[in-house]
Amino acid sequence: MLPQYYPNYKTVHRRFEQWCWNEVLRNVLTELANALRDKGALDESECFIDATFASAKGGGDEIGPTRRGKGVKIMAIVDHHGLPLAVSTHAANHHEVTLVQLSFEFYMIEAKPENLIGDRAYDSDTLDAQLREQGAEMIAPHRSNRVKRVSQDGRRLRRYQRRRIVERFFAWIQWHRRLLVHWEYYPADFLGFVQLAAICIMLKRF
Repeated sequence: MLPQYYPNYKTVHRRFEQWCWNEVLRNVLTELANALRDKGALDESECFIDATFASAKGGGDEIGPTRRGKGVKIMAIVDHHGLPLAVSTHAANHHEVTLVQLSFEFYMIEAKPENLIGDRAYDSDTLDAQLREQGAEMIAPHRSNRVKRVSQDGRRLRRYQRRRIVERFFAWIQWHRRLLVHWEYYPADFLGFVQLAAICIMLKRF
């Protein structure tokens, strides 16, 4: 289904895999993010983090079983405008709170967010302490089963109401139907498709 002016599909697939394994697409995202930051189009002072589930119909590495079936999680950190600052993929059986630091390994700009906003899945004293050491403040409502409840600043917690921004990002990338179901055997290939979708979003801001 490639355009006629493309080379043979096997050549295209081989080149795509080379880009994935050599992190060419990740480098493109990093260059785009830093160029947008230089233009003042990025606002990393307030960022949002969340994950979405993609079911896996075939086999492959880094696929985890869940109650919804086997699949992967797409993790994303986006800025105040919904532009991606980090995208990564992980086995779906990992809890999201354990994937936050792994997500920062894919962070595209040097400055960490002042405020990182997530849902109840990210309510963790250990995570809060780790992020404070890195200069970031986690804002998430308490889980209902939390053993020790700590008083929260209601004014800061109001920022949580804006987390629709990260949900909108997932709606954007899921317009690319290739991301709805995980078909690739190698996790780097599926991550490459996620990165391509993020590149399309970034290019629209230029």
